[in-house]
Amino acid sequence: MLVGGKHFFENDDPYLIAKKALRVNLSDLASMGAEPLGYLLGLALPDKNFDPDQWLSPFVEGLKDDQDKYHFNLWGGDTVSTTGPITVSVTAIGQAGNTVNLTRSGANTGDDIYVSGTLGDAAAGLLVLKEKMDPIKFEYLIKRYHLPEPRIELGKALSGIATSMMDISDGLLGDISHICRHSKVGAEIKVKKIPVSIALGNLLATKADYSSLIWSGGDDYELLFTTSPDKDQVIKELSEQLAIKLTKIGKITKGKKAMILDDEGAEIKYGKRGFSHF
Repeated sequence: MLVGGKHFFENDDPYLIAKKALRVNLSDLASMGAEPLGYLLGLALPDKNFDPDQWLSPFVEGLKDDQDKYHFNLWGGDTVSTTGPITVSVTAIGQAGNTVNLTRSGANTGDDIYVSGTLGDAAAGLLVLKEKMDPIKFEYLIKRYHLPEPRIELGKALSGIATSMMDISDGLLGDISHICRHSKVGAEIKVKKIPVSIALGNLLATKADYSSLIWSGGDDYELLFTTSPDKDQVIKELSEQLAIKLTKIGKITKGKKAMILDDEGAEIKYGKRGFSHF
């Protein structure tokens, strides 16, 4: 569910809102190794000072473009008027294969921890928009915020390889904590191993105090997964085959706590562990 003023700016392009609404749900399917089938759409639009036709035209165009891109069809839903903000609710339906189901509860002590892509870009893009920084200079980060890339093919390929998996929506530290809680394990992640894009690196070169966005910013929609240590070569080949960066960032431990470690092996203390929905 995406709510205006909470998950997107009220003046955001409806075309981009539609795409993001679909993609964040497709990312959930990817984290289960599922093939997208269809979705239900709930839409609440303001009943005052709002032109629904003008807003809906680009919104529908965005839906169509990503339906075509991801072979994902609208099955039904509902529309209502509201005295509150624009609200977009998508329920995605997919089908997993016949291999082992991917959940948050399968991580084992000694497993390697991997992430796809780079982290912190979307959170940095949101910061750029909030602080009205140069949109041209930070175009890549803004795009990552508006248009996440659901890792559907990767998710399907990891079925039977990953021991646990989820997508990173609330921030790396918060989401690895979910895996730890459900799997009854701990995790140690080395901060220097977390993959960072050139664009975010350039931003942090002048705003180093924003470095925590890498592990707590949220909105990455990359896949976070664990594998047994003997799967290194398999993961490397999969990365090359799909042309997706896959980075080993840490280990699952016997403890019950997820930690980000600095170069000296000490835990980085930071109060905010990730995005909170409430």
